[in-house]
Amino acid sequence: MKTNHFPDDTGESRSAHSGLTWRVLIVGILLTPMNVYWVLRIETIPDLAHSTTLSLMFTAVYTLVMLGALNWVLRKIAPGLALHQSELLLTYSMVCVGSAMASHDFIAVLIPLLTWSFWMANPNNNWDSLINPLMPDWLTMQNRSVMRGFYEGGTNLYQPEILLAWASPIAFWLVFIILLVVVMLSLNSIVRRRWLDDEHLACPLVYLPVEVTRPHGGLFRNKLFWIGFGAVGIIEIWNRIAFFHPIVPRIPIEPVNMAAGIKSRPWNAVTMLPRSFHPFLIGMGYMMPSDFLFSFCAFYFFWKVQLVLGAAVGLDAVVHYPFESSQGFGAYLVFGIYSLWLGRGYLRRVFNTVTGGGDSLSDEGEPLPYRLAAGGALLGLAGLVWFSAAMGMRIWVSVVFFLIYYLLALSITRMRAQFAVPIHSLLSTSNVSAGPPAILTSVFGTRAFPKADLAGLANYYWFNRAYRGHAMPHQMEAMKMQDETAGHNKGTVLALLIAATLGAVAAFWTVLHLYYIFGATAKGGMNMWVPQNFKLLSSWISAPRGPEWGAVIAIVFGAFFAFFLQAMRLRFVNWPFHPLAFAISGDTTSNYIWMPLAIAWLVKSSIVKYAGHKMYQQLMPLFMGLILGQFMVGGTINIVSLILNLRRPFCYFVP
Repeated sequence: MKTNHFPDDTGESRSAHSGLTWRVLIVGILLTPMNVYWVLRIETIPDLAHSTTLSLMFTAVYTLVMLGALNWVLRKIAPGLALHQSELLLTYSMVCVGSAMASHDFIAVLIPLLTWSFWMANPNNNWDSLINPLMPDWLTMQNRSVMRGFYEGGTNLYQPEILLAWASPIAFWLVFIILLVVVMLSLNSIVRRRWLDDEHLACPLVYLPVEVTRPHGGLFRNKLFWIGFGAVGIIEIWNRIAFFHPIVPRIPIEPVNMAAGIKSRPWNAVTMLPRSFHPFLIGMGYMMPSDFLFSFCAFYFFWKVQLVLGAAVGLDAVVHYPFESSQGFGAYLVFGIYSLWLGRGYLRRVFNTVTGGGDSLSDEGEPLPYRLAAGGALLGLAGLVWFSAAMGMRIWVSVVFFLIYYLLALSITRMRAQFAVPIHSLLSTSNVSAGPPAILTSVFGTRAFPKADLAGLANYYWFNRAYRGHAMPHQMEAMKMQDETAGHNKGTVLALLIAATLGAVAAFWTVLHLYYIFGATAKGGMNMWVPQNFKLLSSWISAPRGPEWGAVIAIVFGAFFAFFLQAMRLRFVNWPFHPLAFAISGDTTSNYIWMPLAIAWLVKSSIVKYAGHKMYQQLMPLFMGLILGQFMVGGTINIVSLILNLRRPFCYFVP
């Protein structure tokens, strides 16, 4: 039975205006491309802010608040046109999923990946003979005259020869993305009941959008909310004034590296120890479990200790030491497998429902019937494997690749639903990923793979470099919000699939539109990430190696350490260290969020200890005000900056 922790206070029937309606489709189809353009405009050219690197996208939240304000007006003057709360939230979910398609680690990297090795090939790198023959014609864009405008800018995209040159690779990759998303939606539909109904995972990140969309505006009537909102709004405005008038002192909330002045060994191995006081991160931390906050901060320094000790004994000479992403992958692996093991009885009953066996489950009211969900997952995976085989990858390699990918996706989705973690990139401070390409080549060695396999792994770099803007957690949060406000998930899967498809199309167009105007070389991040992929592929092919034993040992250590931490949590009620905090605290982005989360832990634990849980709940609006104050005021400044073509007047952090 589904539980409703966020009661509907409209007084109207949920079934009349719930789920996917024509109004949701119209509004979602209008807003999703607009948000995609906004995201890519600020994350590509120029580099103004990073919305999709965090679990709570400020662009989507900003859009929801503005839509809610318009909806409030409609309730007053034309009630029949106003959206129900569940419709507002489904629209918000469509915007989130669409924005995930345009995220910092998805299509924004894919487009330049389709041309880079052809544009940058020269006699020194030998890519014309080493790499380019391995790149499928149907998945890449190899016309140099068309590329010139892409890289140099100042060119009209809307010429038939340019559009036709891009049409084939974009069409094939769009099919691939749809298959990728279909499997995500199917898996979420299968585990939703176990995680949300049986285990009662709260998905704390949905609390803000649910409160923002309450019809009678309870949050906006709270004085504490406006205190938090106003304080942060003043800080944002003050700092923008200081940006343009340096004589005005800034209020220091943005990251400053406290380790920059450390020169002596082994202490200089720390390299990064930023202090920051981002209010929105303090607000997000307030919604997270206290033990997880403490664990995160403790393990953040655990990683720093590894760096210092490694430098003291000379281990820092080992490439990629201390293998944060590999250790993190081991911990993610244990967490994902453990989560599935806990639900093995439920999954067995789902299997019986699909196959017609005994002890089955009713799937009435589920996002997808279990048979359809299982079929979607299997057919989607088969399509992805076929796609990989068409590129030249061996079947077993592609099967293992996607099993690793979706196990990571399930782990990320689960930890967002359980802990509201603000980051989950799985990218180490040395810019090494823990995605399937890195894991497979580290564990088996590049010598174990033919060139076609290695090229296929490189072609999948764009959605495996990092997992910051992952779509799957947003899908689960959409289901949670519909459960709580609509009472069912009617049409949720279809709405999210439409949003993903529309978001992908809009992202393809936006990237090309912007790069043909400004030039792809104007994007500094692209000039770092994409070359890294092809340099790695070149080294894989030209200098084959065996397993990277340092990474293998790190994966095993991470897995056993996470297993030990989980066993201690089960044995001792007050065990303070959480295995997943160990996994994400080694993430490069943790450098920018550790201090706000430490502040949130100190404040939250003090309130709970000395004033009780009731006071903690009463103060929640204050911390939601911190989030919305920075999102709304900063978001408005961000939009104005784009209109006036201003450089960097608003940036959360640069991960």
